[in-house]
Amino acid sequence: MDEFMKTITRRQFVRMGALAAGAPMLMPSNVLGADAPSKKITVGFIGTGDHGTQWNLRRYLKQEDARVLAVCDVDSERMQFARDLVNEQYKNRDCAMTKDFREVLDRKDIDAVMISTPDHWHTLISVMAIRAGKDVQCEKPTLTIDEGKVLIETVRKHGKVFQTSTEDRSLPMYHRMAELVRNGRVGKLTRIEVILPKQPNGPGNPTPQPVPPELDYEMWLGPAPAAPYTKDRVHFNFRWIQDYSGGIICDWGTHLFDTAQWANNTERSGPVEVEGTGTFWDGGLYNTVKEYDVTYRYANGVVMTCRPGNPSIKFIGTEGWVGNTGWTGKVEASSDKILNAVIGPEEVHLYTNPAGEHRDFLDCVKSRKDPYFPVDIGHRVATVCHLANLAIQLGRKLKWDPQTERFINDAEAEALCSRPMRSPWKLTNSPA
Repeated sequence: MDEFMKTITRRQFVRMGALAAGAPMLMPSNVLGADAPSKKITVGFIGTGDHGTQWNLRRYLKQEDARVLAVCDVDSERMQFARDLVNEQYKNRDCAMTKDFREVLDRKDIDAVMISTPDHWHTLISVMAIRAGKDVQCEKPTLTIDEGKVLIETVRKHGKVFQTSTEDRSLPMYHRMAELVRNGRVGKLTRIEVILPKQPNGPGNPTPQPVPPELDYEMWLGPAPAAPYTKDRVHFNFRWIQDYSGGIICDWGTHLFDTAQWANNTERSGPVEVEGTGTFWDGGLYNTVKEYDVTYRYANGVVMTCRPGNPSIKFIGTEGWVGNTGWTGKVEASSDKILNAVIGPEEVHLYTNPAGEHRDFLDCVKSRKDPYFPVDIGHRVATVCHLANLAIQLGRKLKWDPQTERFINDAEAEALCSRPMRSPWKLTNSPA
C-alpha cells in the first residue's frame, strides 16, 4: 500500500452518540441559514476521513461564503480532528460532532452537506439528505447502476443541487482535451485509450480483530452485509471489497472515464457494448478486480479500451491524437496544430469552474443551476465503471441500451444492477 501511495500522484494530491457537549444551540434557518444577513451557506460534513478532511473540509474552510456547523464520522478520532480544524479556523468552539449522520440531516440550520463516506453509503445518505431539504455534494461513485437511477429521480423531484464530487472538470488539461476533441481538432474520433492504476498490493487480512473503541463499526457497515471487523476492511481499504466499492475501476474510472465521455459527447448516454477479462485477489479479504483489460463500443463507432498502468488518457481521430501521460500530465498531441489550436467563439465551449468542485457547488447553491458534474452525468460515468466490472465478473460480452439503461436480453446481468440492503436500511424511490 505504501508503495502504491508513493507512485500515484493523485493520491498525494487528494490525501494531503448525540451531539457532543458544547454543541451550538439549534437556531431557525432564517438566523443561520441562507437567509441570514451574512448570506453564508451552512454546511454539515458527513465522513471526515483522509479525503473528507484533507481535501474537502480544508477547501470548504477557505470559502468565505460557507460556514461549517457540524462534523460527523463513525470514528471519533477522525471526527474530533475535523472538529478541531473547524474550530481553529473560526476561532471558536461551536462546531458540533455526532457519529449519526441523521442528526446532521435533522438540523434545520444546515443548508447543505458534504458526504465523504465509503461508496456503499453514498447514495443512501444523499437521498436521505435531499429528502431532508439539503443540497448535496457527494463523493463518487454509486455502488450499483440502479442506485444512480434512484438518486437522479430524487434530486430532480425535490429540485435540489447535487454535485458529483471530483476535481477533473476544473483541471485545465482535461478540459482542454475534451474541447479539442469536441471541436474536431483530431478529426473524427475513433478510439479512446484509458489507463487506470493497478490495485494496491493485497490481498488483505480477513482475520477478525477487536473493534477499536473509537469506531462505531455497526454504523460503518450500515446497509452492507454483516462482517467481522478487521483493520484491512475499513477506512481507505474499503475500496478493494465488493460489499463497499467497485475497486480500482470505480475509484479511478470515475475520473478518466468522465473526461472520455465528455470528449465523446456521450456524457448523458454511454456505450452499447462492453467486454473484458480480469483477475481477482484470491485467499484474502480483497475481492475486487486486480488486473483488467476492457473494451467498450459506442453507437457512434468509437472504441474505448481500459487497461492498468500509469493513469493516462488518449483520444485518437482520423486527423491525429491528443492526450496526456500520468495523472494531471500536460496535454500532448500528434501535431503543434492540434496542441495550439484556438477554440473560436462560435465553437463548443464546455462549462467548467477553474476554482474547483467546492466553489462550483456553492455557486450553484446560490444560482440553483446544475454544477459542472451533476447527478445525471455522475450516474452515467459510474455506470461505465459498473459495466466493466460486470463484464469481467460474468466473463462475456454484454450488450447495453443506454437509452433504457438495461441489458439487452440478459437477465443474469440485469439482476446484478442492484443489491439488497441490510435491515433496517433501505433505498426506495421518493414517496409521492
